[in-house]
Amino acid sequence: MGKNLVIVESPSKSKTIEKYLGKDYEVTSSKGHIRDLAKSGPGGLGVDVENHFEPKYVISKEKKAVVKELKQKVKEADFVYLATDPDREGEAISWHLADELGIDMSLTNRVVFNEVTKDAVIDALNHPRLIDQDLVKSQETRRVLDRIIGFKLSKLLQKKIKSKSAGRVQSVALRLICEKEKEIEAFIPEEYWKVKAFFTKDKMSFEAELAKYKTKKIELHSEEETLKVFETLTNTFIVDEVKKTQKKRQSKAPFITSTLQQEASSKLNFKARRTMSVAQKLYEGIDIGNETVGLITYMRTDSIRLSEGFVQETKSYIEDVFGKKYVGSTKVSKKKENIQDAHEAVRPTSIQRTPESLKDYLTAEQLKLYSLIYARTLASLMAPALVDATSISLNNNDYIFKANGSVIAFDGYLRVYQKYEKQSDEILPEIKDQELLESDKIEKTQHFTKPPARYSEAKLIKELEELGIGRPSTYASIIDTIVSRDYVNLEDKAFRPTESGILTNEKLVQFFDPIINVEYTAKMEQELDDIAVGQDDYEHALVKFGERFDPLLEKAYEGMEQIEAEKTGELCPDCGSDLVIRKGRYGQFVACSSYPTCKYIKKDPEVEKETGESCPKCGSPMITKKGRFGDFEACSSYPTCKYIKNNKAAEPKETDEVCPNCGSPVVIKRGRFGEFKACSAYPKCKTIIK
Repeated sequence: MGKNLVIVESPSKSKTIEKYLGKDYEVTSSKGHIRDLAKSGPGGLGVDVENHFEPKYVISKEKKAVVKELKQKVKEADFVYLATDPDREGEAISWHLADELGIDMSLTNRVVFNEVTKDAVIDALNHPRLIDQDLVKSQETRRVLDRIIGFKLSKLLQKKIKSKSAGRVQSVALRLICEKEKEIEAFIPEEYWKVKAFFTKDKMSFEAELAKYKTKKIELHSEEETLKVFETLTNTFIVDEVKKTQKKRQSKAPFITSTLQQEASSKLNFKARRTMSVAQKLYEGIDIGNETVGLITYMRTDSIRLSEGFVQETKSYIEDVFGKKYVGSTKVSKKKENIQDAHEAVRPTSIQRTPESLKDYLTAEQLKLYSLIYARTLASLMAPALVDATSISLNNNDYIFKANGSVIAFDGYLRVYQKYEKQSDEILPEIKDQELLESDKIEKTQHFTKPPARYSEAKLIKELEELGIGRPSTYASIIDTIVSRDYVNLEDKAFRPTESGILTNEKLVQFFDPIINVEYTAKMEQELDDIAVGQDDYEHALVKFGERFDPLLEKAYEGMEQIEAEKTGELCPDCGSDLVIRKGRYGQFVACSSYPTCKYIKKDPEVEKETGESCPKCGSPMITKKGRFGDFEACSSYPTCKYIKNNKAAEPKETDEVCPNCGSPVVIKRGRFGEFKACSAYPKCKTIIK
């Protein structure tokens, strides 16, 4: 008798879930997508544009063994549940699995859970549904759009200006960064001056800044203007008004994907990719001694909704731990939610699992991120902080100076979130109306306006989200792409476009402005959302896009000037053509301009030096060469002889640590970005130690 088979996306999640289910269930994983668009057909698109945009899918090369194993398991099972992630991408993976493995899609076999806990998983299995074909079509539309734009634009840019690639969303992100750089370059600093008075009363020091002349706001733009004011001031000030108010300071909503990435960037110095990787592990399941459980809900969401059960549990916890006056109200979204509202906000699966109780089970970065998520969620349901604010107006010959102070009267949500949201008391002494105060000194200082700040990773994500560009699952990959393509550099935690990035953006704006812009890209995201809820159609969306894109592409091929590779002044020794400087994945190199007819590449004498040894296979001289992981020694007769000398220094070095997932020794390896720690059982176990 067969078992019920449950297919999830990740191996670590399958291990967690299998512990929740009885002996009648087997849980396995697809390890993500099993298929993608083929790179065949006209233009290598894998899409038959002339036949209703029919996509052609192929099993990914690295997933053939996985699919073979899954087919056998499906054959042996009594019933198959598809339990991939609860979003558009997860729905598509379930559809691909069903289509490839021959699983009946008329059966209610799709199960969805927002958190990997025993109760949530069992409840999901008790309430299966059909695969949502609208969600699948939405994902398919996005994938086909990205393939068409990516392939066709990239081919154009590679041919014309030697750029590496372009994409539907990445190119708009690049445009934002380039436009910000133009603002900075065009910025002309303006001079302005400040006048401040300093006081001491009751052994307390405070300062006041010039704000008005009589009732009119005052601005000083030169030293001459400032001196005229300065010369009329005396050391004696009279208190015109003392204003005391109490202000509420509300807590922020619980995290959605973008705000989690922003806050982790600014508070923990985590890159978006790192944040999502750590969050994925917290979601999929952590061994906490007596059980293995997902510690947070699904981390790809743009809803701030919290389940009623969690809200009640958390409010009871706040009352028990902090007192009734600390209990606040539930946050309600002010914006229209899209289909992602099926999920909750990113929150702990139980408020009882405090960071303190988990510190022995989490890595340092897992604990940091979990603590942030826990504090933000808890704070969102706590009462606002109360701040006593004092504003003092001081008159000196009709020039009005302002002094401000604030004191926290009730800490409210800051009781748990002050670590991440600094609020310091600025105390003023007790001062009365019409009181005379003598200043210790009055000083004038020169300042200049500053140009707009470049985008940090957090600010870029916030901008993309506010403009409606991209979706929670895409922000990290957008940033990774523009950095890896060498379109931008990250300098002092801010993005700055490279020459290649600026040129690429200029050409895209010149020839593709109607589609590579904020408004059109946001509109396309809305179209994808409409398809997801059955209000638009796959083919209709693609036809509309083609009508706009194809004429632009045709004009670009005709009008975009082709940049020729820089000639070195030498001729190719094999065919006599000019040698030119080209860019490769490992930097610049000199090669024949007649490529691919002639594939001559000039050896770099600085790199390809003879070592003094002979090749043990053919006897040719051994030389040093440059590769993706650094220099290595190889036979000079390549490709006739492909001998490479084993680099002892690059061999893994064993450490005293053991892999947390399989118990094998942890070793130090060398990769393209330097040394890193990983499991010695690779590829069976692919754990990398942070």
